[in-house]
Formats: sequence, structure tokens, C-alpha cells
Amino acid sequence: MIRIIVFCIGVTAVASAFAEDWPQFRGPNCTGISTAAAPLPVDFSETEGVTWTAKLGDGIGCPVVAAGRVFTSAMVDDETVGLFAFDAATGDELWHRTWPVGDIGDTHKTNSHASTTPVADAERVYFYFGTLGMITVDAMTGKDVWRKELPVPYFVFKWGAGMSPVLYRDLLLFCQDDDLNPAFYAFDKRTGKLKWKDDRNDMSVNYSHPVICKTDEGDEIVVAGTGILVGYDPTNGKRLWQAKTLLRNIKTTPVCKDGVIYISLQSGGIANQWLASVDRAETGNNDGKLTREEIQAFVGNRTVPEKFFEKTFGRGDLDGDGDLEGRELDIAFLHSENFAGASYDAKNPAAEFILAVRGGGRGDVTDTHVLWKHSTKHTDHIVSPIILDNRMLLVKCGGIATCFDTGNGDKIFGPVRIGNEGDYFASPICGDGKIYVASENGKIVVLRDSNELEVLAVNDMGDSILGTPAIADGALFVRTRKSLMKIQ
Repeated sequence: MIRIIVFCIGVTAVASAFAEDWPQFRGPNCTGISTAAAPLPVDFSETEGVTWTAKLGDGIGCPVVAAGRVFTSAMVDDETVGLFAFDAATGDELWHRTWPVGDIGDTHKTNSHASTTPVADAERVYFYFGTLGMITVDAMTGKDVWRKELPVPYFVFKWGAGMSPVLYRDLLLFCQDDDLNPAFYAFDKRTGKLKWKDDRNDMSVNYSHPVICKTDEGDEIVVAGTGILVGYDPTNGKRLWQAKTLLRNIKTTPVCKDGVIYISLQSGGIANQWLASVDRAETGNNDGKLTREEIQAFVGNRTVPEKFFEKTFGRGDLDGDGDLEGRELDIAFLHSENFAGASYDAKNPAAEFILAVRGGGRGDVTDTHVLWKHSTKHTDHIVSPIILDNRMLLVKCGGIATCFDTGNGDKIFGPVRIGNEGDYFASPICGDGKIYVASENGKIVVLRDSNELEVLAVNDMGDSILGTPAIADGALFVRTRKSLMKIQ
């Protein structure tokens, strides 16, 4: 049974908009940048500088802020997910919704079943959960507005679902590149009507959010994927251009500025990934080959869909001997048009790049619109870059920062440690001349926004942080695995 609980509702019909909202994953256009002038804190902790704290169940989705309300999700228990709304000023709970999630299986230990980030405006909150589809509720009351069932995503590897919706004008955009039904959807945000859909069966599993690139030819929706970067027409979802510049998969989200798309990524060849994860697992036989039986044993007691085997072994098993080996692995798990930087290389199992692509092209723009592309050892496979003035700042696991010139990709400084050697899953954000970098070990590093590395503070929040914090109304909103807190 679905439950709705409303704790307090303002008397006005629509909450007044505050100085600047942070409506979706990583804020405006997924950039991680707040342009508000309000001062932001430097020194704080789980007890110091905290305006309010709300205890929640497990979750790693990011908080979002719209019209004076903060929204986030949490697992209420092992079988129930919740969506919560708080007054941004006071921390009072306005309402929460709960839904039974059904059979959801296991997920990676660093992930959570409450892993996605809602997107919100002054009127509605849009929330995705793999077994529930896309749910839209009234931002003021939490009551149902519309709901769309979507194919339940399937992942052989236990990374689990992690993609979140974003808003663009009157469209709700959602990309889900899984192992069975990869697709990009655009819904009418008011009604839930499907405006267009792009079948992305040429993709493998990716975790990169749609971003908007403004060009002289008009706005384009840009989505990174397996081997290629794609620019879409917002009006009909047609692919305007593609650049064959990426790797086997991408978990970072690009950043657009002044008509240019900036990307950092780290990935391995598909054969390396499958052999390392499945063939060399305890359930595999470590013979350099992959069989249906090994994949099923790796997955465990959940039956691998036959559609997955038809898609992979159907095109990859060239000699018909029932296993995948060498080049067959590439063919099985990659579309024939998406081989950029992904083929098997035993000596170099992983690759790392930073690159810049100019938007506005048409067709294959690999040779015409890639402004620069550099191999580097300083990217992270999850943490997205942040673009500040003419600088591209990267932070990777271990707490290592490197900064590059956006004009040519040349290094400005680094690699250098930022004072906290933890693992990083949250992406950097910036406001009031300060950069905030949250770590899984619960510490938030504060850097000065400058051409040189300057660590202002390392603040311990007392609980693991995997979701990227939000900035709104002169405050940080931080989602730890157990709580939501406002720091001001």
C-alpha cells in the first residue's frame, strides 16, 4: 500500500522562489556551480555550523532544493523506499511518501537502493526508482500527479541503478543505459506524456546524465555513452551529431560551457572488464574465455534473461563453440559502431582521457569538432569534472586534484593531494569562491577557487557521504548515508 503523510503545508498556493534553486543532480545543468552571492561556510562539522539535521534511512542520492523545499530519498526499510520533503529554512518535515519496491535483489556495497536523485521545480518533484518507474508528485503536498512505468533495468554487474531525471524547459529527460533496454526518454513534465524516445541499443551500461549545450544553431541535449558522445535535437530526439571519442562506458557527467562540452573519463576495455569480473571470479574458471554458465554462476540465484544472451552471444560467438574469447568479447558486448578506445589490450586494461568537443555539428564530428583530447592518469571513473573560468578541475580517489586549461587541455597544477586520502564518489561543487569536495569517509574538503591549490579546511561530518551536496540560499545541504543536514 502507498502511504502519504503531510506534516505541514504553507498557506500560499505556491512557495515563493528563493535566491537560487539547486533543482537536480549537481545543480543547474549538472555543472556543480552556484552563482549566488551569499557567503558560504568554511569551517564546520557534524555539530558545528549545522542549522538542522534530519535523520533518514540509507541513501546516496543527492539532495535537491526548489522554492524553499529540500527533497531527498531514503530506504525506509529493506522493502520500502521513501521520498522526503523538508522546509529548507527550518528543517521541518513537510511530507513524505513511501512505496514498496518489490524484488530488488542485491547491489554493490558502496551503492544503495536509494541511489537516484529527484529533480524538482516549484510545482512538482520527479523521482525514479528501478522497479517503480518515474513518479511525479506535487511539491507542496506530496500527492500523486502522474506516474510512468518503465522497463526494470537489468545489470549483470551489481552496480545497480543510479541514473536520475533532469529538467529542460517543459521536458523531463531520463537516460537509462542498462544491459537489456538502454533508452533515452523525454516526457512532458506536466502530463507524463512521452514526447520522444531514442533506442540506445548501441550502448552498454553507462551512468552519464543529459546536459544542455547552447550553440549558435540552438540548444542541444548532449548525452555521453559507450564509445560516443551524442548531441540530440530537443524537439524530436533525433541524433544531430556524434563524436567517436569515448570509452567502453562512462560514469561521469560532462559539463557544458560556452558551446563546448568538457569530459573526463576512465574505463577499461570491455574484454578486460568481463574477464576480470566474471572469468577470474571465484565462480569462474580463469581460462580467458567466457561462457553462459560462468555468467549465470557469477550472477547467482537470479536467472540471467535469455534476451541478454541472445544479444551478446548471438553476435559475438563467431565460431559457434559456445564461449567468447579474444575479439569475440569486443563484438559481443560492443556495438560495431562504438569501438572507440574499447578493444581488448592486456597490457593497458584501463584508459583515461580528458577532452573538449564543440557543440553545433551535424553527423560524425569526430574529426571536425573535437577541440582537444589528452590521455592522462588523473581522472576518476565516477567523479565528474568541474569547470571554473578557464580551468577544468579533477578530483580522484585518494584525494588527488589536477587542474587543466580548458582552452587546450594543458596542465595548470597537480597532481597534488587535497588533505583527505579517502575514496570519492561525490563530485566537486562551487559557490562563493569556494570548492567543496565530499568523501566517502565523511570529510568535506574546502578549496579556494583559484589557479593554485589552496586547502581552506577539512571538515569531518561523522558519516559517509557518496551523494553530491547541494548549494542554495547561502547554505550547503549534505546527504550522508543516514542524515540530511543544512550547514550555514
